[in-house]
Amino acid sequence: MRIILWFLVCIMFLSCGAPKVDLLVYNATIYTVDSTFSIQEAMAVDKGKIIALGKSVDLQKQFDAKDKLDAQGKVILPGLIDAHAHFLGYGQSLQRVNLVGTKSWSEVVERTKEFAKNHDDTWILGRGWDQNDWQDKAFPTNELLNQHFPDKPVFITRIDGHAAIANDKALQLAGVKSGDRLEGGEIVTKNGKLTGLLIDNAVDLINKVVPSETPQQVCESLLDAQKMCFAVGLTTIDDCGLDHEVVTLIDSLQRGGTLKMRLYVMLSDAPKNYDFLFKKGQIKTERLTVNGFKVYSDGALGSRGACLIHPYSDQTNWNGFLLSSKAHFDSVANIIYKNNFQMCTHAIGDSSNRVILNIYAKYLKGKNNRRWRIEHAQVVDGGDFHLFGDNSVVPSVQPTHATSDMYWAGERLGKARLKNAYAYRQLMQQNGWLPLGTDFPVEDISPFKTFYAATIREDSKGWPDGGFQIENALSREDALRGMTIWAARSNFEEGEKGSLEKGKVADFIVIDRDLLKVDKGDILSTKVLKTFVNGEKVYDAGVK
Repeated sequence: MRIILWFLVCIMFLSCGAPKVDLLVYNATIYTVDSTFSIQEAMAVDKGKIIALGKSVDLQKQFDAKDKLDAQGKVILPGLIDAHAHFLGYGQSLQRVNLVGTKSWSEVVERTKEFAKNHDDTWILGRGWDQNDWQDKAFPTNELLNQHFPDKPVFITRIDGHAAIANDKALQLAGVKSGDRLEGGEIVTKNGKLTGLLIDNAVDLINKVVPSETPQQVCESLLDAQKMCFAVGLTTIDDCGLDHEVVTLIDSLQRGGTLKMRLYVMLSDAPKNYDFLFKKGQIKTERLTVNGFKVYSDGALGSRGACLIHPYSDQTNWNGFLLSSKAHFDSVANIIYKNNFQMCTHAIGDSSNRVILNIYAKYLKGKNNRRWRIEHAQVVDGGDFHLFGDNSVVPSVQPTHATSDMYWAGERLGKARLKNAYAYRQLMQQNGWLPLGTDFPVEDISPFKTFYAATIREDSKGWPDGGFQIENALSREDALRGMTIWAARSNFEEGEKGSLEKGKVADFIVIDRDLLKVDKGDILSTKVLKTFVNGEKVYDAGVK
């Protein structure tokens, strides 16, 4: 009897001594994306942090878990980070006319008409058309919109957000007239009459008179975006270009527990935002970081607003344009540098990349840890690549731009200039690392399309065979790093996320196949089974 009692006491002692944790994941293939790219079987999570990794049998003995997840051999990755996107903008787009995939201007108008039947809004707004996908690749004009919407303002933007068509009613409300001029934009006319086509800064002439969303509408857009992002495995989003009022709302939603997505926010280039952040200082909470500013130097290649050193190959005597003066970019760099914040500048064309790289060099003066970024770095002159490495400038790229543009980019740039476009491997070599994003809603939200475009550089039908400028493809390991630890690094957050290591936040996803090993044809079919943020399950596909 004494032996039995002693045995029971021992059992009780041992069970009481086992550390209690919130979650134990086991029987998994865990790509940690740590410094050695190690693979583990199990992971213990407590209070939102990873406290141990190792073999399943060891961690099952070591910890007493409140919840357990038998991964049944499935692959687990760090929560994916989109280093360049428009989170709020994507949520807003879900409430507007979806024009992605339209094959003609007439189809755009028909979709707009159908949307209007079920939406009694003051304005009809939409986004997603791309004339480069149409048989007639000329920019459209607004006659059809005027015919069907004579009394209601309609404003529909191109897929890249750098061009738009407004009907006459919208132009009238904005006070836009034929002959108006502005810096960094174009109000297109034909025979002295407005066509409705607006390029780059001209788009803002209409945006200024579009009714502002209510705080409730903004909240709904943020939560809609969150739902979609969790479903594709995204746990942190870099939202590029918001006003500080939205940041305050985001912080409130996160503190209230409804917005669980982690956000790295860049404030827009506007005096009110500089005044706000310089006075307040860096914002850093458990789920929100605000540490820099998003600046636009030029437009997009698809709408010919990207600023090129030499004229467009398909439009004689046209180089695009800068959206502001060089003096403006210099003054912005000066104040951001003095106040010790991050500068993140949109630059597509080789001329705008050169301008910004030289301004950055003026202040950074060689190797540094400021992590100033150039967003897109899409077309770079061959002699300018070294400026990234010389001054530790971070190229932040979106691989699906390459596979979206590859059908027409050669015609627009010419063969010689194309070789230095979408040059992701060449850019990665400058600093030894490269953050990746999607730029959604400009591109699709799926990070697996990012992975595919970065590594395979073909479209979903396998064109072109062998890949578009395949010499600039990334390895699968580096592509995953670009979507996790390197993306975190671009945000100064590599010490807290981006890999699955002891002490870091428990942001991770379970997927249905091994991205590092599957045939290329299976990458785009990848499904997220579960998404966890801070050890909390925020998405479950319901698949066993």
